Amino acid sequence: FTNIINALQSLDKTYSNSELVRKILRCMPRSWMSKVTAIEEAKNLNLLPLEDLLGSLMTHELTMQKREDDEEKERKKKKVVALKSSTNEDSNDDEDDDDDEDLALF
Repeated sequence: FTNIINALQSLDKTYSNSELVRKILRCMPRSWMSKVTAIEEAKNLNLLPLEDLLGSLMTHELTMQKREDDEEKERKKKKVVALKSSTNEDSNDDEDDDDDEDLALF
């Protein structure tokens, strides 16, 4: 965005700080709408410096990334439970057939 603005300035096309702030907020993706709304409600966009807006957005991005990383770590930490199987060698053939049927039903 800054590169585009600088290139436009070299072509004698300038925008006010307020216009730049509004353009950035307008082009934010849908997932950022809550942050955009919060900035619009809390700040005077006519007086908000572009650098402050960019800093706020970068801080929000880092916070979101940290939260995603923490959630991913929590998912990896969940324990997996496995059941240990055993065989009983003393059982007779009728019981083995019943066990096989029970296992098939399971």
